[in-house]
Amino acid sequence: MKLLVDTHLLLCAAGDILPGEALPYFTDESNTLFFSGASIWEVTVKKGLNRPDFNVDPSALYWGLLYNGYNELEVSSQHALALADLPPIHRDLFDRILIAQAKAEGAALLTSDYNLSQYSPVIYVRK
Repeated sequence: MKLLVDTHLLLCAAGDILPGEALPYFTDESNTLFFSGASIWEVTVKKGLNRPDFNVDPSALYWGLLYNGYNELEVSSQHALALADLPPIHRDLFDRILIAQAKAEGAALLTSDYNLSQYSPVIYVRK
């Protein structure tokens, strides 16, 4: 299964603190794990705002994800256009582009954000 991992779970995976429900998705070799360039952007922006939950070096995160076999999904114009089809359930622009990317790429968004569970295709795992 193609899984686009949301930013929060990427940070959890990088810190070896994945929620128990998420672990099988990361260890199942039949899953292909993706991260979005938007997640690296989000980490860079929120680290610059001194958010304590984003206290990670974005460059180290990026290279670590690639080293550990994640596939990068760059943000395209088609992804941006797919935003127009999303209902206004969630207002966070970073999360909305992740959902649009997952839809456009035929992937599921893997998240621990309950608000995102109202979208499709989303796999919600409890924290």
